[in-house]
Amino acid sequence: MSSLRSTMSYNSKSNFDELRWVIHIRKTLEEEFEEEDNELSVTIFNVPKLLMASDPDSYVPQQVAIGPYHYWRPELYEMQSYKLAATKRFLKSLQTFKLDKLVDQLTKFEQRVRSCYHKYLDLNGETMVWMMIVDASFLLELLQIYAMQEGVTRRVVSSSMSHLVDYAGRKSAHNAMLRDIVMLENQIPLFVLRKLLEFKFSSFEAADEMLIFMFIGLFKQISPFKMIEEFPNIKVSESAHLLDFFYDMIVPKLETEHDIAIDVEIQEEDEQDHKGDDGNSKGESSYVKQSFHEIWNILSKLNKGPMQLLKRALVSKPLKVLVKIPWKIITNLPGGKLLKQPIEYLFFSKEKGDEENKKNETSSTFINKPPLIEEITIPCVKELINSGVRFFPAKEGTISSINFDEKTRMFYLPIISLDVNTEVFLRNLVAYESSVGSGPLVITRYTELMNGIIDSEDDAKILREKGIILNHLKSDKEVANMWNGMSKSLRLSRVFFLDKTIEDVNKFYNSRMKVKMWKFMKSYVFGSWKILTFLAAIFLLLLMVVQAFCSVYTCSRFFESTLQQSD
Repeated sequence: MSSLRSTMSYNSKSNFDELRWVIHIRKTLEEEFEEEDNELSVTIFNVPKLLMASDPDSYVPQQVAIGPYHYWRPELYEMQSYKLAATKRFLKSLQTFKLDKLVDQLTKFEQRVRSCYHKYLDLNGETMVWMMIVDASFLLELLQIYAMQEGVTRRVVSSSMSHLVDYAGRKSAHNAMLRDIVMLENQIPLFVLRKLLEFKFSSFEAADEMLIFMFIGLFKQISPFKMIEEFPNIKVSESAHLLDFFYDMIVPKLETEHDIAIDVEIQEEDEQDHKGDDGNSKGESSYVKQSFHEIWNILSKLNKGPMQLLKRALVSKPLKVLVKIPWKIITNLPGGKLLKQPIEYLFFSKEKGDEENKKNETSSTFINKPPLIEEITIPCVKELINSGVRFFPAKEGTISSINFDEKTRMFYLPIISLDVNTEVFLRNLVAYESSVGSGPLVITRYTELMNGIIDSEDDAKILREKGIILNHLKSDKEVANMWNGMSKSLRLSRVFFLDKTIEDVNKFYNSRMKVKMWKFMKSYVFGSWKILTFLAAIFLLLLMVVQAFCSVYTCSRFFESTLQQSD
């Protein structure tokens, strides 16, 4: 037993340098930070396991590693020669600034760099500093392509990277690098890039100006959202890293009290299914009540022929006596439960309606409650089109422009351009959003909305024809598959303007008469044998009423007189 424990202890520590860990902890605790506490926060996270399992290729770099998380992977180490070449060119551009001085300057920020990473970095300080210099130099050289597109500099891209990159982004290697540098686990602190550019331009102001042009140029290349108006004014110094800058560019600042998100952890899938079944049963019962109400309104307007006799029979004394029979006993009889609901609806609908109105009064406070699974559901594009909804591209081109106008039936959505880089970009924004804090998950909610309205390639085709989706993929089917694959999220979050849009669309759709009738027929005629039994029981009951009536009165004389009056 002791040998087993010693073996386990050895295996657990074989890959762990205890002395280095102790030195790192002691140095961290004894060092006096010059930075403020709010700057020493984690901003570069590991992708949550639930998201990573859904599509690992969207979160794990395939060609180039930036930062310590994937630095030692053998298949990514082939890019080391390009990194070193980029570092040499950057050092030459510094002219009077020597390499040793650069290392000494960055060594002062070692603990600040470590504090940005969520994962413990088992690296000594010198390794960390050299890694930052090499990766930052490579990233700056790659980003200068987009600064040239913005007209900032005319410097030609180095020939050592010419076969990897091009201005139009048509080469597969270029697109692979674009996807890699926006991944959450492939980020380095932005202040490292600012520091290196400060050494080059001798001021933070010039460094920030250059970074802005670099980031804006890259944003235009890789962002699926095509901004129509001017770009938001974002300070580079306030961004944690490249992905954080892109997130601030896309996600609007939510400042009103209605925009405060209330988060709730997603329950197990079996609990979701159970709640979903309960919700469906409640919804189906409401459809039955609505359908009976509409049918009764139509029949109540008919005062000729047999309908006049039927209405007289329903308000006759025998049936009033029948209503007063103890229904607890009758419902225990075979088929009694099927008769209970329509009878109660016909004779006690007013009392039931008063109770429902009281319940509806409390529903106005839904905005203060966490969202339900049912609130995410929304009809697909094809169904909305058939119900009278019209889709239009929003003028602003941002997520905050999503809106539904009930009067004009116009559903406004931002223009989004889809290419080979879009899915990776959106997935990592969702991963960063879910990791950075407890705020509203705007990007996540937007992907849930698009996933809800796009079920098939027909839905994607309609949005493409409306000018909302700019499809650079192979087919509309790939667009549908992309959105349907982005259904994983860690928690539910309420975003007011998106939830309001979803609620308004669902309210309009469910208010359409043909939608009500179709749902009723689908749930209770095509999908259930109980309604057939119920209708047969009602039909037999009506025959018994007519037979009882005809046994007392002469029906033939009555029908003849009715026909003569109608003639």
